[in-house]
Amino acid sequence: MSQAFVVSFEDGRLEEKHLLGGKGANLGEMTRVGLPVPSGFTISTEACLNYYRENQTLTDERKQEIADALARLEKQAGKKLGDAKDPLLVSVRSGAVVSMPGMMDTVLNLGLNDETVEGLATLTNNPRFALDCYRRFIQMFSDVVMGIPHYRFERVIEACKGERGISSDTELTAEDWREVIHRFKEIVREETKKEFPQQPEEQLHRAIIAVFDSWNNQRARIYRKIHKISDDLGTAVNVQMMVFGNMGEDSGTGVAFTRNPSTGEKKLYGEYLINAQGEDVVAGIRTPEPIQSLADRMPEIYAEFCKISERLENHYQDMQDIEFTVERGKLYILQTRSGKRTAHAAVKIAVDLVKEGVIEQKEAIKRVDPDHLDQILHRRIDPDAKLNVLTKGLPASPGAASGLVVFDADRAERFSQDGKKVILVRPETTPEDIHGIVAAQGILTSRGGMTSHAAVVARGMGKPCICGCEELQIDLKQKKLVAGNTIVKEGELLSIDGGTGKVIKGQVPLIDPELSDEFQTLLKWADEFRQLNIRTNADNPTDVAKAREFGAEGVGLCRTEHMFMESDRVPLVRDMILAENIAERQEALQKLLPLQQEDFKGIFQSMDGLPVTIRLLDPPLHEFLPNLEDLLTEVARLSATPDTNPVHLREKENLLRKVRTLHEFNPMLGHRGCRLGLIYPEIYTMQVEAIFLAAVEAEEAGYNVQPEIMIPLVGHVNELREMRQLVEETAIRVKETTGREIPFTVGTMIEVPRAALTAGEIAEEADFFSFGTNDLTQTTFGYSRDDAEGKFLHQYIDQKILPENPFITLDTGGVGKLVEMGVRMGREVKPDLKTGICGEHGGEKDSIRFCHDTGLDYVSCSPFRVPLARLAAAQAAVNKSQ
Repeated sequence: MSQAFVVSFEDGRLEEKHLLGGKGANLGEMTRVGLPVPSGFTISTEACLNYYRENQTLTDERKQEIADALARLEKQAGKKLGDAKDPLLVSVRSGAVVSMPGMMDTVLNLGLNDETVEGLATLTNNPRFALDCYRRFIQMFSDVVMGIPHYRFERVIEACKGERGISSDTELTAEDWREVIHRFKEIVREETKKEFPQQPEEQLHRAIIAVFDSWNNQRARIYRKIHKISDDLGTAVNVQMMVFGNMGEDSGTGVAFTRNPSTGEKKLYGEYLINAQGEDVVAGIRTPEPIQSLADRMPEIYAEFCKISERLENHYQDMQDIEFTVERGKLYILQTRSGKRTAHAAVKIAVDLVKEGVIEQKEAIKRVDPDHLDQILHRRIDPDAKLNVLTKGLPASPGAASGLVVFDADRAERFSQDGKKVILVRPETTPEDIHGIVAAQGILTSRGGMTSHAAVVARGMGKPCICGCEELQIDLKQKKLVAGNTIVKEGELLSIDGGTGKVIKGQVPLIDPELSDEFQTLLKWADEFRQLNIRTNADNPTDVAKAREFGAEGVGLCRTEHMFMESDRVPLVRDMILAENIAERQEALQKLLPLQQEDFKGIFQSMDGLPVTIRLLDPPLHEFLPNLEDLLTEVARLSATPDTNPVHLREKENLLRKVRTLHEFNPMLGHRGCRLGLIYPEIYTMQVEAIFLAAVEAEEAGYNVQPEIMIPLVGHVNELREMRQLVEETAIRVKETTGREIPFTVGTMIEVPRAALTAGEIAEEADFFSFGTNDLTQTTFGYSRDDAEGKFLHQYIDQKILPENPFITLDTGGVGKLVEMGVRMGREVKPDLKTGICGEHGGEKDSIRFCHDTGLDYVSCSPFRVPLARLAAAQAAVNKSQ
């Protein structure tokens, strides 16, 4: 592409997407291959970035380039912008490099004014059509460019329909629209103290500036943050000759996908409206008809559209999302792009395209976002549950959810921040509702179709959504919805099933999903390409079995302290902690030993033949005792009560004394991990004995056990040396007692910087390193996670002080360097040293890519993230090889 900032469609190329944006590149590509695309030009993303560099000013140079491109467009169209007799009208649309549906602004019918609207009326012999176009332009321009709220104009239209006693916009006459336009202009004068602009050149420049500005509006910034899209890309602007779907019964507009975006089925899927403009479909103001019925209304158009759809899918080798308009019996393609889809559909489409010979397995693996696999593991409504179904809408995004009804996005966000689950209920959603959609468990709208804003955004986020539920009456003022004879008020429980469209009163029981054959096929392909092993963080036989079902190849972290948290075990743990001497502590430990032994045995059996890494007790002991302040209050109350049992009071006082003894100013850096094992070796001895006895029992029952004993929080080689000796002596003792020798390894969790810095020394005593990236992030940054995430971390991300939350995505520049150093220094001493990570980063795709690149042997994550990790590891391998 030349250095020009403005490019005509016929000069655009698909490979110039970074400059022309996705929409502009596709319009150029479709124009070149001869599809019926209305003429136009693209103002590049570089022009957008330049606009921001020029203090948000459209320079004279840029205006001249736009004028030159407009002159070319006028020549192609055979009409001129602003011509009173035969006016050229254009749309001005955003077109970012990465698709951001509904996030930025659009202006349609630009070029209309008090003179050109009369010329359009005469030219088409349809004054109603011309005036409808003009009122739409004033409404959109005023909203997008001038910032006048959309609802002010909608109220005028509703009032006009009320005065005429009609319910549909299409019933309004030309004279009605004339009156509406008059009232619209009054709103503009009232809000801006100026007349609505009549000069088409001014309209065009202001619309282009508004689209550039919309790159940084709140909803676009939120969307980019959610989807990890760079703020530095900018948006292109597409100026395109208008074609009209609202010129009568032989005109229409629609949106269609070449495959079903919810299920992936190879069948045209979409909607259209007769006598409407495109915004009517995506805005959800009118509920459209299914695309298949176009075959009855306009059979030749439908046949042509089917051929073009197939051609576009074959050309782009992916499912396409196509916008089209029919103007007086002629089909125009306005846009094509890779369609947003659910995870279920993404997997099916990727696998089907391989089977159809369109793409290869490597490409299929790259096509599915690992983060979206969580959607496939969505829970659904128990089929045996008795449901109080209120009504049914369009099943726009799969999954099921229950929550408290809320009727506006701000309230949804507040409820969510208070820990409440909500269902956002709206007549239709707009891009301004994005924060409420993020906060909600699911979305329900009374208007709009399956390509409306709510549906598209919900599918992208993996949230259940029901649209076009027209039987619902939503009263935003009274904060209630009415379905038949049932009223549901804000704050009451409601459930939705985005797979069937059912709206259900109250809360419903949800069950785990079943995985499709395509899902299993894709993961099988992923396993063939990935090099990282995938393990799980699991602490009981049930979770271990679930992880293995999802493809886990071992346990990377079994947190033994979680086994102590059950209510029947807490008293035994407290007895151990409150013991006054070793003899008392040993007595308590002997009661805990068989319980731990049974747990370990179940885990070994569930992971038959695969390694199980068991971390010895890590948290400080005070975590098993009551809160100090609560205990002080209780002791004071008991002391002040005359009839308090003195024995009970002494027990509480003794407990208070012990809690005070164990109290630490900074427990995270205090007496925990291997420090606990060194001071109270009998605790670790009991745990190790339980591990070996469980292994013996499992082996005798015919299971293959591979225990890996992990010593937590080692910062100095001497700590690991002492603890390793304790493990080996216990192993010898169990062997002498049982007559069976259990093979085992001893390693450590690298979770403090000193351990990484001295990894070479520590490797002398370790068979494996497991990087505990949660604590390693805390100790490297000097952040307490709970305090950081609650107090300042979100502002750090918003202000771009940090690019990502380092507790979610591994900080490769800091924490990652310690991991790299630990791996390199450890393997210099022991070339076959096994290394992995077991922090939450083990289930995050970017962190997994780092682990692959660093040469780790495995990552470990929670059971339900195992499929994600398998796919992410395969993508890391495929991308690196290419």
